[in-house]
Amino acid sequence: METSAPLDIVIVGGGTAGWMVGTALVSGLRPHQARVRLVESDEIATVGVGEATIPAMRDYNRFVGIDEVEMMRETNGTFKLGIEFLDWGFKGSSYHHPFGVHGAAIGGAGFHHQWNRARLAGHDLDIEQFSYAIAAARDDRFEFPNPDPDKIDSTYSYAYHFDASLYAKYLRKVAEGRGLKRTEGKVVDVARDPLSGDVASITLASGEVVRGDFFVDCTGFRGLLIGQALNSPFEEWTDWLPCDRAWAVPCARAGRFTPFTRSTAREAGWQWRIPLQHRTGNGYVYSSRYISDDEAAATLMANLDGEALAEPRQIRFKAGRRTASWTRNVMAAGLASGFLEPLESTSIYLVQIAVMNLLKLFPGKRVEPALVEEFNRRVDMEYDRVRDFLILHYHANTRTDGELWKHCREMEIPESLKHKLELFRHRGVAPNYHDGLFALPSWISVLLGQGVLPGGYDRMVDNVPLPQALAEMERQRSAIARRVPAMPMHADFVASHCAIPRPIAEAVA
Repeated sequence: METSAPLDIVIVGGGTAGWMVGTALVSGLRPHQARVRLVESDEIATVGVGEATIPAMRDYNRFVGIDEVEMMRETNGTFKLGIEFLDWGFKGSSYHHPFGVHGAAIGGAGFHHQWNRARLAGHDLDIEQFSYAIAAARDDRFEFPNPDPDKIDSTYSYAYHFDASLYAKYLRKVAEGRGLKRTEGKVVDVARDPLSGDVASITLASGEVVRGDFFVDCTGFRGLLIGQALNSPFEEWTDWLPCDRAWAVPCARAGRFTPFTRSTAREAGWQWRIPLQHRTGNGYVYSSRYISDDEAAATLMANLDGEALAEPRQIRFKAGRRTASWTRNVMAAGLASGFLEPLESTSIYLVQIAVMNLLKLFPGKRVEPALVEEFNRRVDMEYDRVRDFLILHYHANTRTDGELWKHCREMEIPESLKHKLELFRHRGVAPNYHDGLFALPSWISVLLGQGVLPGGYDRMVDNVPLPQALAEMERQRSAIARRVPAMPMHADFVASHCAIPRPIAEAVA
């Protein structure tokens, strides 16, 4: 840093976003670099329904030094091997988006190219049989991946399901133990410096004025600093992602204790199912253009595994992002930065990449425009990639029920997604980003799962005779089929590894 005095950072708002940012800052910075303060009000509710994550969250937990077993016990956590999509391409369809690869390369060519050559030659092979993560998920089994990269059970990763409000409480305990100062209070005014235009301070209902050098806006959809004070524009993506509301409700645990999230397409949106140790999280994300609130709530309540444990709670939103999530001396994280529906469990990830990029581009007392520009470039790229991936789920459908699906099938899509689809349809080329979301296996699973089939393949595939490739494919499939039944059941693994202590379990049941 170019200044000897520590930077005074003020995080406005708590919840998962605020406490993730706070924990990362006090874990990544030393006291001589920054003093971190978080201001939140118990009067203001947080959205907090996101209970599913992706494997990148394990990187965040490692960075801040979180003990996985302790975290899962305190958040009623379970494990996640991917997402099951029901009825998305058409009613009756089913596929998995796994946290792992589909097979291993053969002859220097990607596995999905070998599979596609076999398909075009008339061999009816289910590509999901070559995914270890999918095989384990279908059988409700889980164990940690083998650290030996030569073993078949090393070819997958995992994430978590947990209670997001409990995760925020857990992070608060961690962050305060490392020096973060929390202030209870409701913000009633935001003052800007008359010369620079930067945010100078916030005033609380108690009359206390909290000054800072740098502010992080975690005030949710309100965007109290980034939107209301600094007028950073919000770019709507509702033409591509028309769902704008959700009902959420917990229910008693019943049925399968699955190591995956389930997403079931409905006439005007989709329903999530997330198994926790003490309950199951459910929600219906829908477009108010195509269904009434009452009908959506009734649809959700009629499709629960077990008895509802509360009245459904409604959340309203619009898809999109800030055109500049870092503006002047304010960085926005979480819903203040943007919102993309939880179809692929990316909300927590987008908070994670915001704070990790902030640490990499950490400012001094005077914010350098080059740092701001680079931060916004990185964040925009992540939002745009996730946006395209979500649109793919809606656009590539052949459903005949519901105006939502007709609209999404016929709508104009972003040029960036159109280019990806053309490449895949012609030659089976799919995105394979080195950094960020989503990797090649993710695109392969959703493209094929939604019925987008390539008409060609990588010509390197022909270097291996087809009978030889088919024999190797069968060897890989058989290795998975032999190994998966030896895994523990997901319920047994959770019970032995990270079960909630019984008095707590009984208290929250």
